[in-house]
Amino acid sequence: MSRLNPEVIVYVVSDAAGDTGELVVRAAIAQFHPLHTEIRRAPFITEEHGLQRIIMQAKEVDAIVIYTLVIPHLRDCMKKLADEHGVKAIDLLGSFIETLELRTGRKSRQEPGLNHVLDADYFRKVEAVEFAVKYDDARDTSGVLKADIVLVGVSRTSKTPLSMYLAHQKYKVANVPLVPELKPPDELFKIPKRKVIGLTIGVPYLNTIRKERLKALGLPNNASYATPDRIEKELLYADNIMKQLGCVIIDVSHRAVEETASLIMEYVRMP
Repeated sequence: MSRLNPEVIVYVVSDAAGDTGELVVRAAIAQFHPLHTEIRRAPFITEEHGLQRIIMQAKEVDAIVIYTLVIPHLRDCMKKLADEHGVKAIDLLGSFIETLELRTGRKSRQEPGLNHVLDADYFRKVEAVEFAVKYDDARDTSGVLKADIVLVGVSRTSKTPLSMYLAHQKYKVANVPLVPELKPPDELFKIPKRKVIGLTIGVPYLNTIRKERLKALGLPNNASYATPDRIEKELLYADNIMKQLGCVIIDVSHRAVEETASLIMEYVRMP
C-alpha cells in the first residue's frame, strides 16, 4: 500500500483538547508497528452538529472514531450517530465515569479539560525540580534572584535534599553553601529576607555526619572537613552571614528533611 494512503484513519473527538484520546490511540498503534495511520483530532466539540459533521467525514473514509466526551448528552449523541451511520466509535471515558458514579454514589463534575489542571500542576512540579537541580550549591548564583526560597548553610545541613523535597511541593528553591573562604554571592543581599532560610546544626551532630560522608568517599575521617574546630569555625561564619541577611534560622539537628521542610513551608506561607 502506498505510504501516502494511510491504512487506518482515526478521528479523536473531545469536548476538551483531545490529548488523552490521542495518547491512547498512539499507544495502541505502537502495538502494530509498522502501521501507517493518520490521526485527525477534533477538539473542543460542544455542539451536536459538530459531532454530526465528524461522523459523516469518518463514514466517507471508513475511519475509526475515538471519543473522550465527558458531557453526557454529547456521549449519547455520538453513540446514536455512530450507530445510525455504521461508524465504529469507541467511548474511552463514558463507561468508566458511569462505573465510578455507581461505585461512589456521586455524580461526576462533567467538566471538560479537568485533566489539564492536573497536567499544569505536574509541569509546575517538573519545572521546580529542574530549577532545584540547576541552581544547586550556587553553581549559578542568578538562581538566587529567581527562587521562591533560598536555603543557606554550611556543608551537610541538608540543603540539597530540602531543595528537592520543596521542589516536589512546587517551590523553586536555590541553595547556597556558606564557606569561610568564599564570599557569599551578592545576590543574597538583594532579595527580601523572607525568601532566605538559614540552616544551622549542632557541632557533634555535624561531626558525625561529615565523618560518615568521608567514610563513604573512602577518605580518612580525621580530615579537617570533619574536625570539631573546623566545624565550629564554619558555623560561626555562617551564623554571622545569616545575621547580616536578617533571615530566619532553623536548627536541623535531629530533624528529618520532611520536618524541616514543613517548618519552611509554614514560614513562607505566613502573611
